[in-house]
Amino acid sequence: MANATGTVTIDFGAFPGAQETSVAVTGQTSISATSKCEAWIMGDDSSSNHTAADHKYAPLFCAFTCGTPVAGTGFTIYGRAVDKMTGQFALRWVWSD
Repeated sequence: MANATGTVTIDFGAFPGAQETSVAVTGQTSISATSKCEAWIMGDDSSSNHTAADHKYAPLFCAFTCGTPVAGTGFTIYGRAVDKMTGQFALRWVWSD
């Protein structure tokens, strides 16, 4: 069962964009160093510069992984694309013990 869930925006930047980016998830006071974290894109989400269709197909071009949690703080989500991407994408995340 999930201990916490949420949303965050990850940003590949303005043109010409980037292949790698990251975003910190903080404020997770009950997370432990051994908690398990996951991040993903929902196909119907959108952001200020990407439509739901963009979100639906973005996983074909990029992947997201979570770093090791910092107890009482949170974790970092890393994004990596096969080529440069631009703009912000809405991500969802979950962690559990």
